[in-house]
Amino acid sequence: MKVGIPYYGNRQVRTDRIIPNNKPHIIIRDHKQDTCMLIDVAIPGDRNVITKEAEMISKYKDLRILIQRMWNVTANGTPVIIGGIGTISIKKNSDNT
Repeated sequence: MKVGIPYYGNRQVRTDRIIPNNKPHIIIRDHKQDTCMLIDVAIPGDRNVITKEAEMISKYKDLRILIQRMWNVTANGTPVIIGGIGTISIKKNSDNT
C-alpha cells in the first residue's frame, strides 16, 4: 500500500446521524485524490452470492452518502463476495450510482 493513504480496518465511522451500519470491514481514504473506498467482505453459501451482494450494497449506501458529505470526498462501496466453494459474482462490484 502506498505511503500516505490511511487504512482503517473494522472501525466504526462517527457520523452526525445515527445509522445502523457504520462499520465496514475496510475503509481506504486517499487524501490526494479525495476518494474513499468502503470494502465489505462476506463468504456466504454458493446459492446466496447474488443476494448477499445486493444486501451489502444497500446496507452501506447511507454510510457512503454521509462520508461523501462529511469528509468532502468521492466515496464508493465495494462488496467482496466469494461463495463457500469459490463462486463469485460476474457483474462489477461498485455502487457509484
